[in-house]
Amino acid sequence: MKAAFFTLGCKVNQYESQAMAQSLERHGFSIVDSSEEADIYVINSCTVTAESDRKTRQTVRRFKKLHPQSIVVLTGCMTQASPETGNTLEEADIVIGNKTNDLLFEHISSYLNGSGRIFAVEEHKSNEPFRGDRITDFYERTRASIKIEDGCNRFCSYCIIPYARGRVRSKPLEEFKEEVKLLAEKGFCEIVLVGINLSAYGTDCGCTIVDAVREAASVSGIKRVRLGSLEPDHITDEVISGLAAIKEFCPQFHISLQSGCDKTLKRMNRHYDSAEYSELCQKLRSTFADCSLTTDLMVGFPGETEEDFGISLEFMKKIGFEKVHVFPYSRRPGTPADRMPEQVESSEKNRRAAIMIEEAEKIRLAFFEKQSGKIVEVLPEEHHGGCIQGYTANYTPVRIINCPEIPKEPVKAKITGFENDFCTAELI
Repeated sequence: MKAAFFTLGCKVNQYESQAMAQSLERHGFSIVDSSEEADIYVINSCTVTAESDRKTRQTVRRFKKLHPQSIVVLTGCMTQASPETGNTLEEADIVIGNKTNDLLFEHISSYLNGSGRIFAVEEHKSNEPFRGDRITDFYERTRASIKIEDGCNRFCSYCIIPYARGRVRSKPLEEFKEEVKLLAEKGFCEIVLVGINLSAYGTDCGCTIVDAVREAASVSGIKRVRLGSLEPDHITDEVISGLAAIKEFCPQFHISLQSGCDKTLKRMNRHYDSAEYSELCQKLRSTFADCSLTTDLMVGFPGETEEDFGISLEFMKKIGFEKVHVFPYSRRPGTPADRMPEQVESSEKNRRAAIMIEEAEKIRLAFFEKQSGKIVEVLPEEHHGGCIQGYTANYTPVRIINCPEIPKEPVKAKITGFENDFCTAELI
């Protein structure tokens, strides 16, 4: 039988889709692209915003309409956070949650054996262990992501994810290292560690994110180890010095900010203020040569005034992030922020986002300009318009114009210029 996956959301969801696909392959299924005809379509949902839920519902209905004789499976964060919503989507023949993705084959088998529609979402509980299949391959060519942490204990006022993912739990180091070895044997030379609250890795079992990076770097064939999105807390002086001692570590830090205004951060129930965040950025830049700092910034949070927005904008410019993901606040039913007064109009949120994006792009282009003339190591990933494109250790996107094929290891190149979204370079 043929199975296809359609994944919405973050790198953690992408990892979990990969794990589910490999599980089905082990049971004799052929995995095809979701644009092809398949017997089973698995939709792995996201629920970070109300818009994410809307896209999930739309996707489930579309696949069932296009493939009425196929089995449609709905899993992921939406069903985990809101089981009743998943249960009302009658177009989904099987509804499970992210907690039990590893039981996908069993549920499909039951359905094929005549069980009828299956609804089987298990609630997350405190002190539950890390679970899930490991992967031995990844959809990208040279870089592979590994989920090492799940869950979040933060309860930011705008976020539903702690309900969709449960509490913090960490993948055991021995299990994680074996997974890295399998990927290295397949030719992957860069490993990206991902999680729901990645910087909290190990807080439930007595280790830290440094231990995970060190274990990955110790595997033969691994040239780079990169971290996914981080929260500012848990990035202590000890963590910074520990990471600095690992030569394979990539000095790129995507540290979620959300707002540069302390009043807004407090309403968001974030666990730091702008001064603490700024101090952390200074420590990272003084410790790691040529590191890059990137972030997420939300505009139009309930109660954010024009003055608050201006403070956040100036803070972004002060830090000088190399890249910023700017997005308007989106109401998420079930969260405290959804019930807050002084909701900002959509038109105003979009206006503020446009201003923030314009200023962030100026900073990014200035960063690109400073790269000109540098000799860098690029890990190529794909062909793009007659060039190959990849990333440096600090995640600068680079297109190399005179490289005929995609090497499986980093190559040296000289940056010669830049365009809006990348630097240009020549192979050395």
